[in-house]
Amino acid sequence: MKKLAIVILNWNGRGMLEKFLPSVCACSLGEDYVVVVADNGSTDDSVAFVKENFPSVQILLLDKNYGFAEGYNLALGQLDAEYFLLLNSDVEVTENWLSPLISYMDEHPDVAACQPKIRAFHKKETFEHAGACGGFLDKYAFPFCRGRIFANVEEDKGQYDTVMDVFWATGAALMIRSDDYLSVGGLDGSFFAHMEEIDLCWRLRSRGRRIVCVPQSVVYHVGGGTLNVENPRKTYLNFRNNLLMIYKNVPDSFLKRILLARFCFDNVAALQYCLKGDFANAKAIFKARREFRRIRHDYDEKRANNLSHQTIKMIPEVLNCSLVIASYLKGKKKFSDLSF
Repeated sequence: MKKLAIVILNWNGRGMLEKFLPSVCACSLGEDYVVVVADNGSTDDSVAFVKENFPSVQILLLDKNYGFAEGYNLALGQLDAEYFLLLNSDVEVTENWLSPLISYMDEHPDVAACQPKIRAFHKKETFEHAGACGGFLDKYAFPFCRGRIFANVEEDKGQYDTVMDVFWATGAALMIRSDDYLSVGGLDGSFFAHMEEIDLCWRLRSRGRRIVCVPQSVVYHVGGGTLNVENPRKTYLNFRNNLLMIYKNVPDSFLKRILLARFCFDNVAALQYCLKGDFANAKAIFKARREFRRIRHDYDEKRANNLSHQTIKMIPEVLNCSLVIASYLKGKKKFSDLSF
C-alpha cells in the first residue's frame, strides 16, 4: 500500500495537463507517493501526451465520461493507498505542499479529510472561488468559504492562516483517508458533477469525522475549466444537486422548513437572472427544481442510510442564519464578518 495516491481526473484536458502536471510531478516526489491520471474517456491526445512525457505517472483508462463523481469512484476503487488526494487538472501546486497536509492527517486520526489554502491562479494574491480556505454551509445549505462569500472573493493577507475545522473541503484539492472515503460510499455518482464533495463531507461530518483546512499548504487553481460560472448546465447541476444533498442529509425535523426556504430563495435567484435578461440560467433553475421533485424519492434509501449513521445532529460548522440575508441585506461580505 502506498502512503498517498494523487489522482487527477482528466477529460479532454491535454492543455491543462501540459501546463500543470509538471508542477505536480516536481513537487510531489516521494517513494511512497504515486501520481495517477484517470482518464474519463477522452477523445483528444491527453493519454498519449502523458505516456510520452511523464512515464512515471500511472494512467487509468475509463471507457467513457462518467463525470467527476463516478469517475473518481471508479478510479479510486482501483488504487491501494492510505490517503487519496483528488486534484483538479488545472491546479498549480507549490514546493512542499504535501508535507503539512500529510503531517496533520498523521497526527490527527479523527480527521477524515483536509484541503490546502487555494488561491486564484490568474490573480494570485486572492483566494480562489471554489475552495478558498475551507468550506461552510449556512442554515439553508448555501455553501461559502473562508475567504469567499457568494461572488465576493477576499485578498489573502494571512487573515485565515490558522488550521481550522470546516464543513467541507473542496474537490479541487481534497486529501481524504481511503478508509473514510470507502466507508461512506465515496462520492455520489448520480450527481455527475458539482456539490458532490460537499455531500461527501456532510456524510463524514455528521458521523463525527472532522474536516479541516491546512493553510500552510498552498496551491493555485484556475477554476471553471469545464463549465464557466454562468453556464446554464453548471447552474442546473448546482441547484439540482444542492437540493438532493439537502434531501439526503437533513434530519426530518428541519427538512420541510429548509426546502420551503430554498423554494423562495431559488425563485428569487431565477428572477434576478430574468431581470438581467439571462433567461437560459433562469430556466436552468426551474429545470433543476422540476428534476429534484421528479427524482427525490429515488434517494430515499440513501437518506435513510445517512440519517441512521448520524452522530451529530447540529454540525458546528453551519452558520445559524441565512447567508443571503447576512450578505445582501446586512452587508456582511467577508467570512470574518460572520458569527457562528
